[in-house]
Amino acid sequence: MEAGGFQVKVVRRRIRNINLYVKPPDGRVEVSAPYSAGDAEIAGFVCRKASWIRSKQAALRERPPRAPRQWVSGESFHLWGREYHLRVTEGNWSLRLSGNEALFTVKPGSTAEQREGWIREWYRDRLIRQAEILLPAWSDRTGLVPASWQTKYMKTRWGTCNTVTRKIWLNPRLALKPPECLDYVILHELAHLRVRDHGPDFRAILDRYMPAWKEYRRRLNSSGMEL
Repeated sequence: MEAGGFQVKVVRRRIRNINLYVKPPDGRVEVSAPYSAGDAEIAGFVCRKASWIRSKQAALRERPPRAPRQWVSGESFHLWGREYHLRVTEGNWSLRLSGNEALFTVKPGSTAEQREGWIREWYRDRLIRQAEILLPAWSDRTGLVPASWQTKYMKTRWGTCNTVTRKIWLNPRLALKPPECLDYVILHELAHLRVRDHGPDFRAILDRYMPAWKEYRRRLNSSGMEL
């Protein structure tokens, strides 16, 4: 769809409200809309948000490109919101935290891509360990129980919930963020088991069980999703 001078990707969902996104890295425009919303209504919504869209796209263009990680000594490393400094040695694959250092042992001759692949699975393991504790605890507290859950690397979402199958997915990148961010995402996705959209009923669940959820959401989105 073209609206307001923008090419817009429209995704229909079982929701009540129209939601607008300007997505990195290129500032593409995406709208999620209820099935009942017509094209004219969506186009009008985009036109009314044109100034906001352009400002977001300009901010993305001004963002300096990030150099690819090499996973070598001196680079930063994050776990549960805490920053460490990488110290890389060669040997059998392992990673150990000591003080403010992340002691990363890599296979001799390994590439940056291989090192990142190993790190990604290490983060997945750390997230699973925490989620195995937190998900049952939040389910007991709220009475909202998923049929199943798994982890999946996602580019634009921290978590997602299939309200039909009642399955929850969590992004392993959550292991980079402060612990309360994982609590927030778990509660957010559990709340979708009762309320599909993000309207007043949904927010009421968050307010009831996590009064500071807006602050945790801000912390979660205060930096990017890169490793």
